[in-house]
Amino acid sequence: MALPGVVLLVFGRPELLVYIVFGSFAGIYGRAESGWRRARHQIQAGTLLCVGVALGVMLSSLHARTSMLVAVEVTFAMAGSVVADALRLRPTGPFFFLFATGATATVPAGLIAPPGAIGLCLSTALLSILIGLIGSSGETPTPRVKRRRLPPDVGMHALRYALAVAAAGGTGVLLGFDHANWAMAAAAVPLSAIDVERPSDRALQGVLARAAHRTAGTVAGLILTGVLMTLSLPAVGVGALVIALLFPTELFMARHYALTVGFFTPLVMLMTELADPADPFTLILYRGLDTVIGVAAGVTAAALVGRRHARRR
Repeated sequence: MALPGVVLLVFGRPELLVYIVFGSFAGIYGRAESGWRRARHQIQAGTLLCVGVALGVMLSSLHARTSMLVAVEVTFAMAGSVVADALRLRPTGPFFFLFATGATATVPAGLIAPPGAIGLCLSTALLSILIGLIGSSGETPTPRVKRRRLPPDVGMHALRYALAVAAAGGTGVLLGFDHANWAMAAAAVPLSAIDVERPSDRALQGVLARAAHRTAGTVAGLILTGVLMTLSLPAVGVGALVIALLFPTELFMARHYALTVGFFTPLVMLMTELADPADPFTLILYRGLDTVIGVAAGVTAAALVGRRHARRR
């Protein structure tokens, strides 16, 4: 992210960082792999991220209502869940793809032409894949495991995502939240703890743990956001912070989720402030409320959908 990010800062366009942030997320995938296997998963994830940004840019250019965003995100959640599970992407689930759609859909139209926004995301994703190839020492030898083409619980899991995202987004619309996309993204987080390869009735324990991590990490991240915003940094300084915060976000991704979210939250809040300036502390309040709504929707969907099916298995 630093290479294209610095270029944007030099040219005085920090508000466009939101598009390269999602392209850079392609590098998060396949981090435990190497060689072509890593590149393949990063290409697949990068494609889904670009699709998410393209959907968001389209909604923004059409000045779509929040209800339309909810409908698109529910559909994309189901499709993204099936594709991510079928490709066995890690991190699991459609969270980053959904978030790319919601975040870019709420960016005001006119900052940049839609092809330019998509091009920024695509070029950054390609750069991430290239860096991954350069940093790879070759294919990691792993035993071959015969797997089904589709995991056994893939359809049920997609239904969970659809229910959770619809409930979170619908609640945000009813409450009149401008950033209902945050609630929808948060709804996808607890469900990523479910292993679709081995459905189990104990999956709810993992869902609750992930929900707790998300909530605690968001609270810590919002406190850090408040501290950073009190510094009243110029736009270039805020942009530099966005770039810097991606490093600890990825560093702790596979180690401690709450700590990851503690850095990811200010990254998101600061890039949102650059793209669409608003009262920062109002945004902090809404982000906290959206997280609670989304996490509750995700846990509820996990508790209601598919548990009897898992018990029979």
